[in-house]
Amino acid sequence: MAARRFLYVIAAIIFLILAGGIVWTLFPEAVMRLTFVPTVSFATPTDGGPDYRDPSAWLSRPGAPNDPANWLPPGVPGTAKTKAVVFFVPPTTYLSRAHWNAPIDDKDMNQRAHVLVSSEASAFSNVARVWAPRYREATAGAFLTTKPDAAKALELAYSDVRRAFDAFLDQAPPAAPIILAGHSQGSYHLLRLLRDRVATDKKLRKRILAAYVVGWPISIPADLPRLGLPACTKPDEHGCILSWESFAEPADPAQLRTRYDAGIGFTGSPRANTPALCVNPITGTQGGAADAGANLGSVKPDEGYKSATLVPHLVPARCDPAGLLLIGPPPDGFGVAVLPGNNFHVFDYALFWANIRADAARRLATYEKHRR
Repeated sequence: MAARRFLYVIAAIIFLILAGGIVWTLFPEAVMRLTFVPTVSFATPTDGGPDYRDPSAWLSRPGAPNDPANWLPPGVPGTAKTKAVVFFVPPTTYLSRAHWNAPIDDKDMNQRAHVLVSSEASAFSNVARVWAPRYREATAGAFLTTKPDAAKALELAYSDVRRAFDAFLDQAPPAAPIILAGHSQGSYHLLRLLRDRVATDKKLRKRILAAYVVGWPISIPADLPRLGLPACTKPDEHGCILSWESFAEPADPAQLRTRYDAGIGFTGSPRANTPALCVNPITGTQGGAADAGANLGSVKPDEGYKSATLVPHLVPARCDPAGLLLIGPPPDGFGVAVLPGNNFHVFDYALFWANIRADAARRLATYEKHRR
């Protein structure tokens, strides 16, 4: 069963070459737009979106049968959960040009989202109960055009995420510490959630254990001041933000920088030529470097992609001045799903899976100590 599950995870990772990583452009822009941008006009769905009081509206939630967040690499023991809870926003898994937003019952999207929760949100399962909503995510092509339809699609997707978060707060234990986490499109929406809800609600802000905004760049001067939480500067700090984008060396972030530099931050200032936030997932601190010996374990596919093992000491990590997380030479076994420019976006969680797991546990211990 574990091997079969990992096959699904690998299939999803390869799929993410086209889905979660499209922001950095695998193919020339014209080809990408032709392939993924819908030619239909945006139309507001009439279904009203998921009802997050219904357990079926969640990919993962406490007590769910076959909860994907409970997946573990072979040999990794499960551990007792604490009172903490995770709100995890999955990345893009919808590619179709038929709609600007995924129909909530789209079978392929839901299958892919299911396995991605397994491979990413599982990093938190030792310390918290995971909640991951289904949502009408924007199709991949929404990130490849400036059409007003794309902005409407992203707004609709975010409206689902925000409603899911409200339902999560209603259903989770009222005093439980909260981990916010996401990847790619999920982190895009998570940033808005931080700005709209966490930054404006002091009581809620005090419950945030950490926010893992992974695979989407955050401008330190143009975004961070409006998110309500500071960057994580200490490994045992709580109430702070972690973010990184993984590149092997030599790194070529040209496509990332093109889109990043064209954006306007939450402060209203341009992001152009500003450093992105890089919190090293090995050390848990902003900036800095760590050698491979400090990497507790990467989820690495075996030859043939038929299973996976947790491999310690596989890659180092250091933050460069621009905010990229550099992992040294490309590690063996990941090449099939690496994006141009040595972009390891697809493996942002997998490369540091065990360190993320330890990081969350460490921050929770500090949070509980302070609360006592």
